Amino acid sequence: MKIILCEVNISEGENLEVIEEVKKTITNVKGVKVIDVNSDKNHNRTVFTYIGEPNIMLECTKKLASKAVELIDMTKHTGSHPRIGAVDVVPFVPIKGVTTEEAIQMARSFGKYMGEQGVAVYYYEDAALKPERESLVNIRKGQYEGLEEKLKNPEWMPDEGPAEFNAKSGAMVTGVRFSLVAFNVNLNTEDVEIANKIAKAMRHISGGFRYVRAIGLSITDKKMVQVSMNLTNYTKTPIHRVMEAVKSEAERYGVTIAGAELVGPVPMEALEEVVKYYLKVHDFSLGQIIENNLLDEVQ
Repeated sequence: MKIILCEVNISEGENLEVIEEVKKTITNVKGVKVIDVNSDKNHNRTVFTYIGEPNIMLECTKKLASKAVELIDMTKHTGSHPRIGAVDVVPFVPIKGVTTEEAIQMARSFGKYMGEQGVAVYYYEDAALKPERESLVNIRKGQYEGLEEKLKNPEWMPDEGPAEFNAKSGAMVTGVRFSLVAFNVNLNTEDVEIANKIAKAMRHISGGFRYVRAIGLSITDKKMVQVSMNLTNYTKTPIHRVMEAVKSEAERYGVTIAGAELVGPVPMEALEEVVKYYLKVHDFSLGQIIENNLLDEVQ
């Protein structure tokens, strides 16, 4: 059996009616399992995570993205999370029996379809057509507000779709990547500059961990701030190492950690090192998990 995972990020985290309409495009579809729907009002963003057989997943993702583009108006969008469009980023993640090349073909087919719907599309990570477009951060630079000017630059001609600015829908990024871990740490302070300084210390581009992307955000309804991170390779930069580094940096500013969030599904392998580190069970292995053995038996 071939299985691929998709995590569609749309720029809507407040309007429950819109979120539900978009969700309907993937629910109750034979061969597709919805793992998680995570909406954040401060980010004004929803992440749909689902898995299934490649051909079915491709068609579902087309429908989901089309519905989001239909219902979301970027001219009215505000939120703390970086974004460039109504459907901001659509990664395809090979899980079982799917090669990177097969996943790239899916991403390109999806991108071509959305381009034909009038949305400017950029390919990133393993599906990137240019080295400077491998990084999602580079593509998002300037965000939606700077997109109209960015599209005038020949170096940022979209990979698919029109080069003209689409004010309602913005642009979209799609591609193929490793299974990342979305990991957020909340701090007991309202000073977003502290979160920004800690994020800078964490992210690779400014001297931090090689496989960490990070930004500082205000969480206004909780009266705190957040270091929002993507661990792009948890095998080389594990969760516990990042958590301890954030904790250490926070102590420099007299700030404590209020809590942490794992957004969306997490590979079991990513949690193995967490157990080993915090429980000091150094010989722990995933083979000790009962449910893991049952899964192996039925496959």
